[in-house]
Amino acid sequence: MARAIKMDSVLLCFHILGLILCRFLADPSLVSAQNSPVFACDVDGNPGLKNFAFCDSSRDEKTRVKDLVKRLTLPEKISLLVNSAGNVSRLGIPRYEWWSEALHGVSYTGPGVKFSGPVPGATSFPQPLLTAASFNVTLFQTIGKVVSTEARAMHNVGLAGLTYWSPNINIFRDPRWGRGQETPGEDPVLTSQYAVAYVKGLQQRDDGNKKKLKVAACCKHYTAYDVDEWKGHRRYNFNAVVTKQDMEDTFQPPFKKCVLEGNVASVMCSYNQVNGKPVCGDHDLLAGVIRGKWNLNGYIVTDCDSFNEIFNSQHYTKTPEETAALGINAGVDLNCGQFLGKYTQGAVNQGLVKESEIDRAVSNNVATLMRLGFFDGDPRKQLYGNLGPKDVCTPDHQELAREAARQGIVLLKNSEDSLPLSANSIKSLAVIGPNADATHTMLGNYEGTPCKYTSPLQGLKAMVQTVYSPGCDNIACGKALVDDAKKIAAAAEAVVLVMGSDQSIETEARDRINLTLPGQQSFVVSEVAKVSKGPVILVIMSGGGMDVSFAVNDPKVSSILWVGFPGEAGGAALADVIFGYYNPCGRLPMTWYPQSYADKVPMIDMRMRPDSKTGYPGRTYRFYAGPTIFKFGHGLSYSQYKHQIIKAPKSLSLLLQQDHICHSSTCKSLDAADQICGNSSAFDVHLKIKNVGKISGSHTVFLFSSPPSIHGAPQKHLLGFEKLNLGPSEEGIARFRVDVCKHLGVVDEAGNRKVGLGHHVLHVGDLTHSLTVRV
Repeated sequence: MARAIKMDSVLLCFHILGLILCRFLADPSLVSAQNSPVFACDVDGNPGLKNFAFCDSSRDEKTRVKDLVKRLTLPEKISLLVNSAGNVSRLGIPRYEWWSEALHGVSYTGPGVKFSGPVPGATSFPQPLLTAASFNVTLFQTIGKVVSTEARAMHNVGLAGLTYWSPNINIFRDPRWGRGQETPGEDPVLTSQYAVAYVKGLQQRDDGNKKKLKVAACCKHYTAYDVDEWKGHRRYNFNAVVTKQDMEDTFQPPFKKCVLEGNVASVMCSYNQVNGKPVCGDHDLLAGVIRGKWNLNGYIVTDCDSFNEIFNSQHYTKTPEETAALGINAGVDLNCGQFLGKYTQGAVNQGLVKESEIDRAVSNNVATLMRLGFFDGDPRKQLYGNLGPKDVCTPDHQELAREAARQGIVLLKNSEDSLPLSANSIKSLAVIGPNADATHTMLGNYEGTPCKYTSPLQGLKAMVQTVYSPGCDNIACGKALVDDAKKIAAAAEAVVLVMGSDQSIETEARDRINLTLPGQQSFVVSEVAKVSKGPVILVIMSGGGMDVSFAVNDPKVSSILWVGFPGEAGGAALADVIFGYYNPCGRLPMTWYPQSYADKVPMIDMRMRPDSKTGYPGRTYRFYAGPTIFKFGHGLSYSQYKHQIIKAPKSLSLLLQQDHICHSSTCKSLDAADQICGNSSAFDVHLKIKNVGKISGSHTVFLFSSPPSIHGAPQKHLLGFEKLNLGPSEEGIARFRVDVCKHLGVVDEAGNRKVGLGHHVLHVGDLTHSLTVRV
């Protein structure tokens, strides 16, 4: 009898579990209800917390922060200096993981994010380099807003944090850098605008409360960081030797804009040294510039294990305690890693760091969490409390991922208007290459689990009948599988070759040596092109540029497209472009160099400007005048656009005080000081743009300037850009407000901003306009 009762109980349990499972499957929200967000000041669960001022959201932030910090013991404070912050249970503060990533979507790279249960994936947008190729600031911010919405939704079910260490706004200075894919490119103006827009998308709340944050962004890696692992030179101990001029002219502007205009909540200091000092231990760069000159409202965090590298790789300090003190005294607030957790107490005991400095760091950290509502109780009762799994991977978000990829794709070559193909006339398409059926490769690094994948092969197959061959044994293409590739190419009406790289070729901690296509990929392209009877479209899926001069010069290769790492919908976007459902409008955000450049120029030489005495050619379109495969800003369309300058001054006189020395002496430049940098120093440039093609399209209008040849000025630099959408024969006006000090200024050898007097040349497409600046 007892045995029968026991068996009945077991069966009953299985029955109940089955009913619960069925309910979960029928209503996924029940699953999410089992997950709870992490937050402090749970006054519902612990009414005694109401007595703490730091839990009172009606009080001002400064009062709340001060109240919390004074209640903490020194060991508790130290536990809050690391990314896996400890709990202070007696004050109702749980453990919090600071490290989450959102470079181009919510990412599983950091331990703060988990994909499971109610949220198996999130929308994966293109890598920033491809998104930047759209030159669409509105798109940058819109993506950031979607990413923060999905992050908040995941936070509400306990799967994500509120602090995201993105974006990467380092300048893509050298084409071999494996992390170039993470950046907006080589230009300081584009990178700055991307930084500000993406940060605003992540941080700004829908209620307009500027004191609060939706999620907290982080601009990284500060500063002059762009060498990871190249010929034995490692980021952990690399000393970037940078002139004051290059620092102020190239490396610092994006970070400055990110803090001053983006109001970013965090800046991450980099592993490397700059001019002999570890950045994460440089008081001048951290407390002096970020906190002092730029007045950061937030926290400064180290790249992960930076203090360990300062001590063990750079041997900059004698003891771990000295290292901890160096970083805290320099202005670091949070340590990614456990170094400060282990050695700060010893540093205090030895008199190397004052507790007041630790109070400063903790205050900056908890103030950021307060702006996020972390100390306001259950987030499900706050502004974004209604967000949940239903708000992740929505159809609109996935369509935006496809649209972002479409806008970024760059048409590099299109002989005899071979593209677009017609889905009605092409009956057979050969799709060849190691990236032709790529899925995970499309995401690039710092990726999350995507909502779904559409590979190039899948995207093209949805348009027309296709036959596929990999062409190579793998992405390295040590073995060319040309026989089958040539066979299907010869029989097809058109061929699409999807070549390039993946994270085994270029990524974090992996810089390239060669700029050519890996292994025998070039051989495969050329062999296939020889036997093809119709258009041959070469698609490059990569982070950095490639030396594909062989294909540029091969008349059998009719078209070339660069698709970066295009995100989860990359294959669909590519098919849209190839078959003309989308008119390509992307423009290169970086210069494509020949292999000879990589052979000649050491990656570790940080100089931007050329040196005629040694033959050093300089870097980026701003200073490099040598041969290129494709120039910065290059990009073709299925339409043609005509430019006309309709408003621009020919001269501009700057107002100076009567006793200014330049009234009596010949001056080549003026200090960009307040007395000349007012409304009188700004002017308008208006451009009429006409679509003279037969189809609608988007067109990026670039306004460049060539300043006078003073202070090693750039040969050309970008002042601004505008995006216009124009139908056939439609005209539009691009308007630029040019400030002489901000836009026409140059940086002198001492790092000071100057305004060049004399002849400036404005460039728009093939048009030039002369402007004289005088006193």
